Amino acid sequence: MKSMLAAFVALVVICIGADLALDEFPFSAQDTTSSADVRLDGE
Repeated sequence: MKSMLAAFVALVVICIGADLALDEFPFSAQDTTSSADVRLDGE
């Protein structure tokens, strides 16, 4: 039971750490593909 509880705690710590680390990188498609030269209004 102790090892399963330790695994759940480790899972939570890893997930929170990964979320915080990945927020620092510009991985969204909007950030990487849009620029001032892109027209989105269709004209």
